[in-house]
Amino acid sequence: MLNSDNKYDVIVGGGGLAGVSAAIAAAREGINVLLIEKNGFLGGMATAGLVNPLMPYCIWKASWEYNWEEKVNKGIFRKILANLVDKDGLHENNQTFNEEILKLTLDRLIKKNKVDILLHSFISDVNRDRKILKSVTVTNKSGQQEIEADYFIDATGDADLSALADCEYKMGREEDGLCQPMTLCFRLADVDTDKFDPESRELVNEKYKEYKDKGIIKNPREDVLTFEHIVDDIIHFNSTRIVGRSAVDVEDLTAAEIEAREQMYELYQFMKNNIPGFENSKLLMSAPQIGVRESRRIVGEYVITEEDLLNTIKFEDSIARGTYPVDIHNPSGTGTVLKDVPYGDYYTIPYRALIPLGVNNLIVAGRPISSTHEAHSAYRVMPICASIGEGAGIAASVAFNKKISFKEVDSKDIHNLLDKYEALY
Repeated sequence: MLNSDNKYDVIVGGGGLAGVSAAIAAAREGINVLLIEKNGFLGGMATAGLVNPLMPYCIWKASWEYNWEEKVNKGIFRKILANLVDKDGLHENNQTFNEEILKLTLDRLIKKNKVDILLHSFISDVNRDRKILKSVTVTNKSGQQEIEADYFIDATGDADLSALADCEYKMGREEDGLCQPMTLCFRLADVDTDKFDPESRELVNEKYKEYKDKGIIKNPREDVLTFEHIVDDIIHFNSTRIVGRSAVDVEDLTAAEIEAREQMYELYQFMKNNIPGFENSKLLMSAPQIGVRESRRIVGEYVITEEDLLNTIKFEDSIARGTYPVDIHNPSGTGTVLKDVPYGDYYTIPYRALIPLGVNNLIVAGRPISSTHEAHSAYRVMPICASIGEGAGIAASVAFNKKISFKEVDSKDIHNLLDKYEALY
């Protein structure tokens, strides 16, 4: 239920892992927080996009080999993992999770931390007075509500709140503005996993290349990417590729969803007719919405670069760590660029990159923070976004309690609270 006066200390737009972490981090400091989410459940890409498994949240020992004991994303993200484990919602591989258990986990964490929440609600407008955001307009089944706050956190994934507030932003790569392709994740059931190992894809990709060369496969992706599921006879696919479409243009987004379902069916038929173990497979489900890797990135007080990440810069105002590599799916077709972070090391996310230029009481959490296209491809994954969200929520609590702008927040005050909750930076 909303506050009777429609007024909050902090409003968080977007209920993905970044938004949930931000809301909890602010609320546990006694701040009155409202979380607004467009879906009927929390989790963002983890639940609505079926983006599974979690990418590594620990130190890498070698290429795709991890030291699970040395985590770099902890804090609230670690609590989410612990709750999944308690409810038998996390696979023994430490990465594959049960989306339904995750939805329930996030609901309970939000409730426990006394965060107010509106589901099925879009932020459709804002009221900005020079450098201050005054309110957001929310559109939902009840009509429209204008809700005020002292501070705002944009965790919408696409920087929707920042764009509505007329903040400057970038899109895609420098040369043509194209973003990384969107992907509709899907699942096949009744797979004989005694015959098929999702980690061994040589036969699949050899046959797939043959079919692409013959023009039978239209999907521009260069290979088939599969993962094990929490249920034994189900295989998860992250293999469709929609290029040249914008995730913040409704006509492009509509076309992307429709085109992706055709690619899904094409891959289903390919696997069923060619790959041992899939003879009796059935198309089980696709994600409720297409997965978006990249869209808007704000222009902030600092722009994170690829070099910052690959050189593992330890920023003085860091609020999160990451180890995921630069991972650029070709925005215009076939191919993927991978550049590993030095093994045994990590990069950091500077607080300044969360602060959009020109607005005093707005901060950004998750993948739309200020960076280059190349740097974005690394920190965009969910464990890192959760940690960025926690840092943003803590910053909001500091700003509120001191009645200062986000730019005036001292990173040492953020660090003190990150230390208190065993979050790494």
